[in-house]
Amino acid sequence: MSEETGSGTVEAALYLAWVVTLVATLGSLWFSEVRAFVPCTLCWYQRILMYPLVLLLGVAAWNRDAGIVRYALPLTILGALVASYHVLDQKVPGFGVPGACRSGVPCDVAYIDWFGFVTIPVLSLTAFLLVGAALLAVARARR
Repeated sequence: MSEETGSGTVEAALYLAWVVTLVATLGSLWFSEVRAFVPCTLCWYQRILMYPLVLLLGVAAWNRDAGIVRYALPLTILGALVASYHVLDQKVPGFGVPGACRSGVPCDVAYIDWFGFVTIPVLSLTAFLLVGAALLAVARARR
């Protein structure tokens, strides 16, 4: 693989990851601030893991810094795990730990249910998986 091809892959993957995190962040803010959907506890954890990625990946994409993988990938993996648990809590009856969402909105409430399976946690999981795939492409291109 030529240096140019690897560099182009890194740049494209970093920008893709940044755009995905930006859309996910703006989408979550739209759901809560415009649609007035109150985030549950698990939604907040996913936000805590997604929001910093917008800044980290934005700066990394601007600087073409492939070294961001070691900092962004752990947040992405944790976010995907929380989102996966949240999807299972919503879609599998009796899956969730009783009392996990003690205050506020229950974590199994589905504000949206597009096509019978797309809920907000599914959107979050999709975003984390896309970012993870882009970061793995960056890591691979660096080798």
